[in-house]
Amino acid sequence: MLEKDIERYFVWHVERLGGRTWKFASPHQRGVTDRIACLADGSVWFVELKRPGGKLSRLQELFAADMARLNQNYRCLSSREQVDDFVKELSRGRG
Repeated sequence: MLEKDIERYFVWHVERLGGRTWKFASPHQRGVTDRIACLADGSVWFVELKRPGGKLSRLQELFAADMARLNQNYRCLSSREQVDDFVKELSRGRG
């Protein structure tokens, strides 16, 4: 499975929840997440999507650490099953 397939699956699920996602590009800051997801409950998530077995680059690891330090919602998902689990957590209000 390719990263774009997981990304498409993620976008479809977020839209089913009543949310929206945007492809995120930051020309002057490498390592930022692939998507920003705004959910109907008002939460905002920074989501990195990878192919199964894909690894974060060093810059992506630094971005993830920044998000943790800033107490932001961040997730890296690398399979349909992880997307499913993420959506279940959101549905239960535990994102």
